[in-house]
Amino acid sequence: MSAVSIKQEVVDAFGWQQDAWPDTADGWIERARSVGDLLAEDAVVRDRANRSPHAEVELLKNAGLVTLLAPKALGGGGQRWSTAYRVIREVARGDGSIGQLLGYHYLWAWAARLVGTPDQIEAIERHYAAGQLFFGGAVNPRDNDLKVTDTGDTLVFNGRKSFSTGSGVADLTVLEGVLENSGEHVFAVVDSRQDGLEFLGDWDNLGQRLTESGGVIIRDVEVPWSDALGFVNKRYQPSVYATLNVPAIQLVFTSFYLGIAEGALAAAREYNRRHTRPWPYGGDNKTRAADEFYVLDGFGDLQSRLWASQAFVEQTVAVVDALLHRPREAVKARERGEAAVKVAAAKQRIVDTGLDIATRLYELTGARASANKYGFDIYWRNLRTHSLHDPIAYKRVEVGRFALLDEIPEPTWYT
Repeated sequence: MSAVSIKQEVVDAFGWQQDAWPDTADGWIERARSVGDLLAEDAVVRDRANRSPHAEVELLKNAGLVTLLAPKALGGGGQRWSTAYRVIREVARGDGSIGQLLGYHYLWAWAARLVGTPDQIEAIERHYAAGQLFFGGAVNPRDNDLKVTDTGDTLVFNGRKSFSTGSGVADLTVLEGVLENSGEHVFAVVDSRQDGLEFLGDWDNLGQRLTESGGVIIRDVEVPWSDALGFVNKRYQPSVYATLNVPAIQLVFTSFYLGIAEGALAAAREYNRRHTRPWPYGGDNKTRAADEFYVLDGFGDLQSRLWASQAFVEQTVAVVDALLHRPREAVKARERGEAAVKVAAAKQRIVDTGLDIATRLYELTGARASANKYGFDIYWRNLRTHSLHDPIAYKRVEVGRFALLDEIPEPTWYT
């Protein structure tokens, strides 16, 4: 199956249409699993080709996953974040890049709920749900060169961002820049397909190759003040709820890391059963590799650790889900901080376990499994690349400060 044929194959084989969308969380998770299985069929081929994932985004749209979190009254799936995190995980089992794209989309589609006014929330959700629109984001707080100028009734964005994940294949892009004179950060949702946005297509990294995470140049992109998320009369309205953006997206990371690790162990298990030959010089020779002591020991260790990570991630998802679906004014700083610590702990656990799985799978499958045609390197490359997003050591420190000193992290762009 080639990348360009994904959309038509989905339409022909599954007949996914809006009037047949699932109406339960389990139904959506099963739908996501089918998407992940379809993506897994040629994930390595598409990774090697390194083409913009237009067809893959169309697949997500055709399956209805794009509007999973939008209200049912507006044509969306009406689901909770607990379902979204599991959907991300299922898609990432088949293709880590597409799992990341979908997870980022959910966060940016929720941006209005995090910081916007009631009118902004209703307008954005109605717009993207009606059109099955996909979000990208030019949001990188370590870049300070995107300036926002107040011209009276409008804001004008100019500059560049080093990373703009998904925007090149997205319908909508969340821009983040710094307001001149005040230094305040401004978020706004704009049309991705306009002359003022030039996507550089310069993402050429070790892993997560299909995330379209290259840079973007922004030239004279005008946004009415009424679209500046969370601003009323040109003043930003802060809240504790708005600071949930960091634990929410860090848990997106954790979810697709978990999906990548699950996919890696499943692939190693399948290969071992079908192809790995037993070692005939060990003194206690077996007729099949799956009966060898060191193989059973290895799979037992990795599976046990993966189950532990799954359980902890699911526990953490329940905590964050409860906060994200609570009335915004009811979220308190302490519970937000405790949730952020849980996310930090879950993230570091699955990074360590996932990288170990992606490395040790070769020991459990044998030398022939290193052939490029099998593409087992994709799991390590994907997980290693994105887990460098922000230093994992700082996540351990956050947990340490909480465990030793009962301190919660102060909300920043990364905590």
